[in-house]
Amino acid sequence: MQRRRWTRLITALGAGALAAGLAAPIPATAQTRPAHIPQLTGAELAGSWTAPLSTRGRYIVDADGNRFKLMSANWDGAQGHWNGSGSKDDPANHNSGDSYDIPMGLDRAALPTLLNDFHSLGINSIRLPFSNEMLGMTAPVPDAAVTANPQLRGKTPLQIFDAVVAALTADGFAVILNNHTTTSRWCCSHDDGNTKWYSSQTTEKWVADWAALTERYRDNPRVVGMDLRNEVRRDLLDDANWGGGDGNDLYKAYQQAAIAIQRVNPDVLVIMEGINWQGVPLDGVYHDRPMLKPVANISNTILRPDKLVYSAHVYGFTGPQHTGATGLGETHDLRYRDMTAAQLADAVRQEALFVTTPGQHYTAPVWMSEFGTRGAGQTDQKEIAWWNGFTELLAANDTDFAAWPLVTQADASGAFADAFALLGYRPDGSRISIADDWRYTGWQKLVTSAGKTGQVPVETRWNMLGSNSYLPDTNASALMQDRPDWDPGQWKGVCPDTERLQGVSRSINRGLCTDARQPATTTVRNVVANEANVQQDWAGGYSKLQCATGQLAVGFSLTIGTTNRWATSKLLCAPSTSQLPVSAGRTVWFDQADNRPAGGGSTASDWAPGHFKGQCADGEYLAGIAYTYQRVQGGVPSALLCKPLQ
Repeated sequence: MQRRRWTRLITALGAGALAAGLAAPIPATAQTRPAHIPQLTGAELAGSWTAPLSTRGRYIVDADGNRFKLMSANWDGAQGHWNGSGSKDDPANHNSGDSYDIPMGLDRAALPTLLNDFHSLGINSIRLPFSNEMLGMTAPVPDAAVTANPQLRGKTPLQIFDAVVAALTADGFAVILNNHTTTSRWCCSHDDGNTKWYSSQTTEKWVADWAALTERYRDNPRVVGMDLRNEVRRDLLDDANWGGGDGNDLYKAYQQAAIAIQRVNPDVLVIMEGINWQGVPLDGVYHDRPMLKPVANISNTILRPDKLVYSAHVYGFTGPQHTGATGLGETHDLRYRDMTAAQLADAVRQEALFVTTPGQHYTAPVWMSEFGTRGAGQTDQKEIAWWNGFTELLAANDTDFAAWPLVTQADASGAFADAFALLGYRPDGSRISIADDWRYTGWQKLVTSAGKTGQVPVETRWNMLGSNSYLPDTNASALMQDRPDWDPGQWKGVCPDTERLQGVSRSINRGLCTDARQPATTTVRNVVANEANVQQDWAGGYSKLQCATGQLAVGFSLTIGTTNRWATSKLLCAPSTSQLPVSAGRTVWFDQADNRPAGGGSTASDWAPGHFKGQCADGEYLAGIAYTYQRVQGGVPSALLCKPLQ
């Protein structure tokens, strides 16, 4: 959640002005009240889908291959609401109500009541934020935290988290765990100790916590996903990057966490949110909200690529280059709520929804895992117009979503502690719902709009290897994770076990994998370091690495020294379980230009910007790589041997 972002930093940096309003006001009172949303029982929801979930192209599907659209809300609280100053025991020092480091509302309503009210909203899934600090809390919560749920008295926050997960999944909901913060402090500012995955802890601790949580819920198949980190952003001095290979590399951290999770439970979804903010929010100084834009050129490839989902957050008061600040420190950049409908659609596509484009190395579902605005008492006409326009945009694009937040405390008069919440509970337990305020028109449209349903066809996958650094290797093979290093000291890229190597770039560590017309392979992997398998000279004057007859390339390695960096080192090959056609193949040269098949897979996206690339046709497999150290070429790949699959 972003409402407190940058307040201290921008105060220190200087002043700006409010961007001009472009959205036409739509009065909240002028909206037509829709019919109430049809409500499923827990048994009906549970019977409507089968775990585990996976992906096909831009869609999430259940175990039967049917579309499972994430229609979600964020049940927050276990990440903490303390504002960081004063006593944590004083409710006055908490933002949006005191959560007691457990999901909100357990002090006001019994769990069965809460779940029934969740069903009334039409949602099928819950994003459940937590903090790393909460995982280690050993003291039981005070009785006041669970007044309406006495069965939870004497339990620690993690034990209550367990009980909530069990109740949700037993009632049919899909649950996605979200590492929201490190410390149990309200998100988000530049100095809250939560700006990055390693803030207030180490990357190793963060990865270990994810592995432990995955193990903890491994036997509950309705815990369907792990949302790796919330709103990674700049602290006072450092930005996160995507692919730089250093300690601030979010791409690298996501690769490490995803592999650790999938080694424990290969069935869960792995959700990766892009970089939320880079730079200093001052006019004339670089600042940006990258979100998923870096994925266009550096996408993630994990052990089970059919488990990867990307995510993004959009709030009307923020913008593509606007932190959301008002007054002192505000820049002149547009907020989302200042945009026309066309501008908003274009911005959201550039920042996130382009990832749903079929047939590219980055193609995956996009989950809009946070959005929201004030309900009762909303007077900002731009916010009203933004909510109506954004919910229309999500519905029109058939986008998976999760509203922020689901539950808050309300006072006796009905005023919400968190005005963005969908549900509020008074001290006496009585409920106030989004169905009672102006937002319901947009919400009802979201959960009832027509979209893809039923069986989703299996799509060909394209996945890239490498980044802007030799750290880390891109070892997306579960088989090779458990085997000795096959080329010590060099960078290695290995395709997932269901895919083969299809393309290679020149002078940088990038490769392309696919399962297009993929034959099954054995579990044998052979390392090729010389020309022993070369039967004819398919690249005259060049050194060649070639797989043995009947084998496909599934990985390659490059040198990482200061001299001849990215020179060809070795080739990794896998035998096909079926006989491949006898063919000399053809040579694909890419030493002077890109050489990619017209209309081939992922050719509408660039997986190695600024570098020449060679790629076999979709009906071929890569059997060899040629290179030379002559003519100052430094041993980098220059040609591919491509052979027909049929």
